[in-house]
Formats: sequence, C-alpha cells, structure tokens
Amino acid sequence: MPKHYRPAGKKKEGNAARYITRSQAVKYLQVSLSLFRKLCILKGIFPREPKKKVKGNHHTYYHTKDILFLKHEPLLEKFREMRTYEKKIKKAVSKKNRDLAERLLTRKPSYTLDMLIRERYPKFIDALRDLDDCLSMVHLFAALPAVEREKISVNRVHNCRRLGHEWQAYISRTHRLRKTFISVKGIYYQAEIDGQKTTWLTPHALQQVLPDDVDYNIMLTFLEFYETLLAFVNFKLYHSSNLKYPPILDPRLEALAADLYALSRYFDNRASMTESKATSVSESDVSKEPNYDESELRLAQLQQQIPSNEPGALMHLVQNAAETDEDDSETRECKTLFKDVKFFLSREVPRESLLFVIPAFGGIVSWDGEGAPFKETDQSITHQIVDRPTQDHKFLSREYVQPQWIYDCVNARILLPVEEYVVGRIPPPHLSPFVDNEAEGYVPEYAETIKRLQAAARKEVLPMPGVGKDDLDDPQNLLVKGVIDRAEAIEAAQKKRKMSVLQKQYHDELKEELHSTQISAASDENKECVSEHIDTEEDSLPDLSQSSKDADSMSQVVMSRKKRKLLKAMEIGQERKQASVDQLKERKRKIARGKK
Repeated sequence: MPKHYRPAGKKKEGNAARYITRSQAVKYLQVSLSLFRKLCILKGIFPREPKKKVKGNHHTYYHTKDILFLKHEPLLEKFREMRTYEKKIKKAVSKKNRDLAERLLTRKPSYTLDMLIRERYPKFIDALRDLDDCLSMVHLFAALPAVEREKISVNRVHNCRRLGHEWQAYISRTHRLRKTFISVKGIYYQAEIDGQKTTWLTPHALQQVLPDDVDYNIMLTFLEFYETLLAFVNFKLYHSSNLKYPPILDPRLEALAADLYALSRYFDNRASMTESKATSVSESDVSKEPNYDESELRLAQLQQQIPSNEPGALMHLVQNAAETDEDDSETRECKTLFKDVKFFLSREVPRESLLFVIPAFGGIVSWDGEGAPFKETDQSITHQIVDRPTQDHKFLSREYVQPQWIYDCVNARILLPVEEYVVGRIPPPHLSPFVDNEAEGYVPEYAETIKRLQAAARKEVLPMPGVGKDDLDDPQNLLVKGVIDRAEAIEAAQKKRKMSVLQKQYHDELKEELHSTQISAASDENKECVSEHIDTEEDSLPDLSQSSKDADSMSQVVMSRKKRKLLKAMEIGQERKQASVDQLKERKRKIARGKK
C-alpha cells in the first residue's frame, strides 16, 4: 500500500482538522503535561472553544496550527537538553561521584526568553498594551515572603521588588501617573505612556499569607515571562530618558529599604551629570570623546551625599531644566499639583505608596527614619501625613491630614480643603476615579462637591444646589447675582430671544409635519374630524413621548426574534441598574433621616 494512501475513515475535515485536544497535543509533542503548560504560557497559546466539540465537552481544545507552532520552538529542544543533563547529574550523585556532579552543575545549560519577547511584541507599543497583568504579578510577588517549599526564592522576590521600584521611579519622575484608588484588595494605579493607559494593583504593606489551593508553579511560569518583559520595558524607558540601565543605587539607602527614594536620586544625579557633560563637551575642542564611566561613578558617589529633596538642591535644578514643550497639558497639570508643597510622613502611613505618588505630582516628601532628606522639625514643611488620633507634639505652621487627602487630591487634580481630612475625623467617602458616575446614573454627593471645587479652581460658574441650569442661564438672574454687568445682560437677553424664536419655528415646522402625516394616513371619512382637532389644538405642542413609544413598538414588530431578545436583555440590564441607583438613593435618605 502506498505511503500517501489514507483510509476513508481517517480523513479529517472541519473542526476535527482545525482543533486538537490537550491529551493529543501532549502525545504529539512527546512532553509532560507540566512542560506543555509552561510552553503554552511562554508562547502565549491558550485553549479555544470550537463550535462543535468532536471529542466531547470534557476535553480542552487547542488550534492545530498552534501545536505545530510549538513543535518547531527552540525552547522545546532546550528543555529536552536540560532534562537530559539533569539525568546525568542525578546519575553522578547516585554513584557518589562528587567531583563529576559539581563539574556538571557548573556547566548546567540555561535559557533566556529574550527572543520570545521580541517575537510576541514586535513593537514597543504592543508591550505597553500588555503590561497590566505583568505589573500586578510582579508587585504581588515583591510583597510575598520567600518560601522554599513553593519554590519562591529570595532572589526572585528581590528581583521583583527591584523591577517594580524601577518602574515606579520612572513613572514618578516623569509625572506619568494619572489615577490612584485604595481598595480592600490593594492600591490601584493608572499611568499613561505614549498614549497607552496602564492599570495595575499593588498589595497593601501587610504580612501576606500563602493559601494552599493555589498552583504556584503556573504563577511562577507567568512571573518568569513577566520579569523578562518588564526588564525590557524598563530598559527602553530608561534609555529614552538618557539614563543607564540598570541604575546605580546608594547601598546605604537600599539597606534602609528606601529603594524608591534611591532611584529618584539616581534620576536626579544622572540628569545633572548629563547636563554638565553636555556643557563640558560644548566648551572643549576635544576631537575624541573621553571615557566617562569612572568619572560618572565617582560623581554619583559624591552627589549621593546631597539631599535632593532640599530646596535649591539637584531636584529643583533638574525640574526647572526639564520644563519642555513636549509634555502634554495633562502632564503639566500633574507636574504642578503639589508644587511648593512640602510633606512629611509619619511612621504609621503607607510610606512606599506615598513616596511614589507625591513626587509624581510635583511634591517634596520626607519620612521619619534614617536616610530621610529632612527632619520632622523642618519649619518649611506645609503638610504632615498622619494616621493616628493623638500626636506627641504639633507644629502650628503645618497642616495635619490623613493619607486619603493625598489620593483624593490626585484624583480631583486640585488641592481639596483639609478640614474634612483632619486627624480624628471621619474622612469623606473615597470615590473611585475608575467609575463613570454619569454612565452609572448615580452621582454621589461628595462627587458633586468636588465638581464645584474644580469649577471654582477654573473660575467657572455652576448652578447652586436646587437651582436648575435654565435658572442660571437667565440674564436677569445673572445680573441680579452680579455675575455679569448690564451690557452683557442685554446682549445675553437678545441671544436668548433669538434662540426662543428659532425654537418656536422648529416646533411649528414639527407640528406641520405631524399634521400632514396624520392627514395623509387618515381615511376620507375622518378628514373633517382631523382638521377640527388640529384647529382646536393649534396652540399646543404635539405629544412627542407618545410618538416615540409608537415608533419603538413599530420598530420592535419588524425586528427579528434574535434582535428582540437582545433588546429585551438590554432593557432588563437598564432596569437593574436603575434599581441599584434607587437603592443607593434610598440608603442615602435613611442615613440623612438617622442623622437628623
């Protein structure tokens, strides 16, 4: 029988040819299930849902092309080589040949994921779009304890912490942070780089407990890929700012767990060195470029002794030199939110989060401990962030506020009044900036207050509570309130009169069109009755709501069954949303009655 011959029963078409089950894929690739999972995670291959499951509903299906893609993956051969090498080491240990085992361990093959990063993300913008899960996973493992039984090593935790601090340092020093929100799960952040919004979650600085029902091998496989991805992204971002990567940190600050502050000082030092280097090169006529490695390292070591957060120090020089026209309006707004505001953090507040948020919006910050840029007794401090009801001593020249004030100011983009956030007082509700109140149909009371404060900061005029927009637009009311003068009131009245004339003309045309439609649709016997009805109702406007209901009912009649079901589901969703809004309003009324 020829080799190319296939029995008729073995021929595959359709879903049977396009999809393959997981057990078939493992058997085809001749790998273990754990290695197959690892390859799929690293290559970005995920299960599919075919319309018709040929082998049954209890199987997991993959695209056949994806499995063929895995067959020619160089990592597969590398994993097989590593498995063979581990067998050699195990054999040498079992034979008690210690010298051979040690020699084999020193030559153990390894692999990198650099080519996978370039393969999955051919452009830098593609990597930025896929950073949400990456940053959340890296920050999660940075807060976990090192547990050897779960294969969470100390080096991996330190590497995740270093990558997370490098990312935060870049976001903070380039003022790319946009939103932040404190929740039960942790602290949410959102940054914008090259027009791409990236949102990630960092856990609270508490002792983490590792649950037993989690497969840490799968999480560690994802983390292995995410570590390489974030290292590439940090490398690109640092080089775009003319900074060397990885950065050189002050060992003393690293020992004091002030990595983020050490990185911010590295940004300042590198920026000042770049500026001085450009000046020296422009003034000299040296044709050959000198080697700056040793001099830069020495200058960095010397400048680490200068507290960059003090007035007139390096950070202020860099910030003044960094004012360029390339920043968009939102970045310039974020850069000046906490301008001329000096913060001091007490021991009980989330120091690492505030060290990240406050400099991102132009503030100067210090803390209570070694390595701090300035002490608590500094008279130039304007705000002290505390989170305990009693204080040992108070300075009358500064405000004592709770940490929530920082995050609410960041989301509102204005400096909110501190009276609601003083120590010992229940702060206002912490509103999420990721929720669209207009789309949800419910606007909290404090959101309205923030909107009025924002309008006051922009010198806009909003209607008072209980006053409609139409009442505010009346020129007579504006003249009485002193918002406009007499000439502006006359001009506004003329405009309003003109708009009313146009509106009346529009209603007249709409009425004529409706009348003509009704007359053409009526029978000859009812024409006289219709004309009499039109004459009696000439001055009244048409019932537009009833017309819209009739049009909706007619449109539903001509709809297909599938579209009618979809419309019904949308109406049910809107009714549920309205019910939740009504429930929130009812709770608000009960709370108001309870306070009275």
